[in-house]
Formats: sequence, C-alpha cells, structure tokens
Amino acid sequence: MEVSNISISSGQIPSTEGLPIRYDLYSPISRNSISFPVIIFIHGFKGFKDWGPFPDVCEELSRAGFGVVAMNLSLNGIGENKTEFDRLDLFRRETISQDLKDIKTVIDALQKGDISDSHSQLNTDKIGLLGHSRGAQTAIVAAAEFESVYCLVSWSAVADYEVRWSDKMKEDWKEKGYTEIKNSRTGDLMKLDKVVYDDVIENAEDILAIHRVKDIRIPTLFIHGREDETVPTTNAEKLHIACNAKEKELRMVANGGHTYGGAHPFESHEFPKPLAEVVEWTEGWFLEHLR
Repeated sequence: MEVSNISISSGQIPSTEGLPIRYDLYSPISRNSISFPVIIFIHGFKGFKDWGPFPDVCEELSRAGFGVVAMNLSLNGIGENKTEFDRLDLFRRETISQDLKDIKTVIDALQKGDISDSHSQLNTDKIGLLGHSRGAQTAIVAAAEFESVYCLVSWSAVADYEVRWSDKMKEDWKEKGYTEIKNSRTGDLMKLDKVVYDDVIENAEDILAIHRVKDIRIPTLFIHGREDETVPTTNAEKLHIACNAKEKELRMVANGGHTYGGAHPFESHEFPKPLAEVVEWTEGWFLEHLR
C-alpha cells in the first residue's frame, strides 16, 4: 500500500548504560484505523542514521506502509551533532555486544509504546530488521536472538568479524591497548580500544553472524554488491548457505559497491541505480513477509 503522507519525529531513549540511543521515527499517516508493521534500520561501522541517503531510504520504506525506526547505536561516536563524530570517547569502545543490547532496547521501547507517533498505529508485535554492513551482521544476530523479529533484510553484511582484524591491529591492541583507524571521509584517526577485539574473541559464538545465522528461521534476504570494495561477496554467499530459513534469497547487485552508489552528503533527488534496485528489493521483501 502506498501512503501519500508520513510523519517524521525524533527522540532518544536510554541504553543499558544510560547513554542516549537517538532515533527518527518515520510513520505513515492514514485516516483509516490501519496498523503498520515496523522496520528497524541499523547503520554500520563508522555509520549513523543520517548518513548519505539513509533518511531517504527510510522515508521510501515508510511510504510503502511501514513504520521505520532509524537508530543511532549508543556508542557509534555521534553525539548532539547528527553527522559529526563528536564522541570518539564512546566510539573507541563500541562493541557488538552493546550494539545488540541497543537493538533490544529499541524493540522493547516500541512494544511498550515509549517510541510511538500519534499520527499512526504501529503494529509492534512483528518487527522487521534492516541492517547495513556491521549493522547487518548485528541484525542477523538480533534476528536469531529476539522472538519479536519476523523478517530480515541484510545489506553488505560482514559474516565473520574475527577475520577482519589485521595483524597490525592485533599488535597494537596487545602492545598499546588500542589501535587507530582512519575515517576516509574526514581523514581523522579514530581509536579502537582492545575491549572491541576482546568482545569478538570472547563472545564469537553468540555475537557473530556466521555463527548465529544457522539459528534463523524467519524470511531472510541477503543483498550484496558485486563490486563491494569493503566486504567481499563471499560474506553474503557464506551467510546465505548457512542460513536455515525456508524462505531465503541471495541477490547480487550488478555494479554495486559497499553503499550501492550512495555517498555522504547525499544531495541527489534520485537514488543511484544500484541503490534504487536494492531499495525496491528490500521494500518488496518486507511487503511480502512482514505485512
């Protein structure tokens, strides 16, 4: 169902550490007493809900008849400024375990009515997850972990974070207790504390997509760009093979990179062709399996 008008509201809820989880809620407006299923969008590593075309993607999905919650993970490094990393003290200790807790916190807030919009009636009994890159890896784990999740779409997912750490990063963690990565967009160096590495090593069976995807039984769509320069396509292939859902698909995007042509800032009035294709597939999957 196409909705002509949507409402966009913003707010924040406390994480399990008492830090703000900031969110935007995109709600379809309808005069009929219709309830709309909810999709939670989860950004990736060094990402945020206001990155590039993400707000436009969320609006597009909302116009298709879904409530959409775009969330900033509590330790992603974005503070009051929506698009700047002004809390690098938080970013340096962002663990997958805490990201997973944040997703559960948002699910609980939706179901308690702490995240809501007076313009729309949201059906929070069945929730869909949409994640990009590391956000997709954590969405996969959340889909396996939380019973409220009924449908999943994965964009450019990392299958196994354990193999993404370089020898240099491991040496840094051992010798200095932190390593540094470069933000290619700003040129800034961003520290990552050893707790990030330890969390993956100590909790791999519980928090890594490649281990948890076998527990998924809900409809799952894996999307990956054939030209992904950051996460090889083998990640999606491995996840698709290991997934035990009866309804699952793997779709490769021709000429699609890690963000499917999207960039930050995003000033175009139209999605790049690869991203337009991804959004169409995503919307169709949720319409078929979450409505």
